[in-house]
Amino acid sequence: MAKKKATITAEELDRRFDEGEDISAYLDWETASRPGLDQRRVNVDLPTWMIDSLDLEARRVGVSRQSVVKLWLAERLKAEQGVAPGS
Repeated sequence: MAKKKATITAEELDRRFDEGEDISAYLDWETASRPGLDQRRVNVDLPTWMIDSLDLEARRVGVSRQSVVKLWLAERLKAEQGVAPGS
């Protein structure tokens, strides 16, 4: 027989989370999702000098080229939409 998950109200869950309690017993990790963060592949052809510059920046900050591109695109899109940095 499967073990039944503990349940509490949304307000109680919020309160416990805000107080720094471990709320993992109340989460169903099998069905968890992050709405709006689905991934889709996009191919972009870039000149060699751009790729070299991206690689240099990626090595400087210790992340992948893809991470640099995603971060820069996100920052620019937020700026264009008038969203404050870090939001």
